[in-house]
Amino acid sequence: MVNVPAIEKHIEVTGLRLSYGMKEVLHGISFDIRRHEILGVIGPAQSGKTSLLRCINRTIEFTPGTHVSGTITVDGEDVRKVRDVYALRRKIGMVAPLPVGLPLSIRENVALAPRSAGLTRKGDLDAIVEQCLRQAALWDEVKDRLDSLGTKLSGGQQQRLTIARALSHQPEILCLDEFSIAIDPVTTMRIEEVLKELRHHMTIILVTNLTQQARRLADRTMFLWKGEIVELDTTDVIFSAKPTDPRTRDYVEGVFG
Repeated sequence: MVNVPAIEKHIEVTGLRLSYGMKEVLHGISFDIRRHEILGVIGPAQSGKTSLLRCINRTIEFTPGTHVSGTITVDGEDVRKVRDVYALRRKIGMVAPLPVGLPLSIRENVALAPRSAGLTRKGDLDAIVEQCLRQAALWDEVKDRLDSLGTKLSGGQQQRLTIARALSHQPEILCLDEFSIAIDPVTTMRIEEVLKELRHHMTIILVTNLTQQARRLADRTMFLWKGEIVELDTTDVIFSAKPTDPRTRDYVEGVFG
């Protein structure tokens, strides 16, 4: 576990265990995430990466038969004890591996969350829609067809629309779960540039199956394997220097994965 001064910590995870029925998939992991950093999370399939994100924003509760123990705090507050779980999920935006465009217009895909939160003035909603689409590097491509169905966009555009929709909650934390799995390399690079800008406004957790993506974007990188943290250090140490654990070196060099 990498220790930093408490004032820098945005998220703290202590002794986190997660079981699906009788199978434990996270084995008492502990780490922290600094405010406004990009934390890369890498590791083979079935290592618990997605499950970790779902514990942080409590969407793990949608899966029957799960059991969570340990502590996750955001700004010092235990997420498992917050009374308003919907407010928590607004605070922690989530972008899934595959773009999921709602069967609504591009405009309404982005405006839905603030409208549901009680914002009704058209001018205010339009401003949020434009801001979020600009942040997601999509505005210039869709500004003349905002009333078209979001599901008619290309895969890469739908993924950026998903990011814009997550940003419409004005989250403090953005969780991305292998966002580039179904989009082309050019669009992936565009979204990576977006993330570099967003980090000035929020904390980002980047789960990726592309180790070089973590190398390009992350301030620190965590290697998660079989539900345990093998190593967590600066990205430079993980990729360029000598990592502490030989399993980390083997993974980033493609010996297994």
